[in-house]
Amino acid sequence: MLRTVLAADPLARVSVFARDEKQRRFAIEIGAAWAGSTLDAPPAPLDAVIDTTPAWTPIVGALQALAPGGRLVINAIRKESADKEALLRLDYPAHLWMEKEIRTVANVTRADVTEFLTLAARTGLRPEVRDYPLRDANRALGDLKRGGFTGALVLRPGP
Repeated sequence: MLRTVLAADPLARVSVFARDEKQRRFAIEIGAAWAGSTLDAPPAPLDAVIDTTPAWTPIVGALQALAPGGRLVINAIRKESADKEALLRLDYPAHLWMEKEIRTVANVTRADVTEFLTLAARTGLRPEVRDYPLRDANRALGDLKRGGFTGALVLRPGP
């Protein structure tokens, strides 16, 4: 999974955190200014982080990377318990102090995605999308869980 950082400024530099080297290379190829592993420190503190992972370790890394007053937005349906102990590494001065914010997103609308992609396009990101017919939703979910691909998965209604 990729954690993507994106600011409202069309000239903002986009940073991407990813678990494996293939995903990091892909992020750079599609226009990210920097890509590192989940707990790497970006070149500069980040104003915002959007977390889309099912894990807790990236949350700790994101809070460490935030600038004072920065915002972490967690956009995940659920968090798995496999690495829940990562939360025990939270350190108030390093992770939460200086008015850092944590927000969660329960539902992402079509308008939210359209706005996000428009903003991303202005920063130079070029998304890669893999389409699946709706009837192959289980295969798409299996591919998503296994990883090993780059880009986004999209389910298309219709025949």
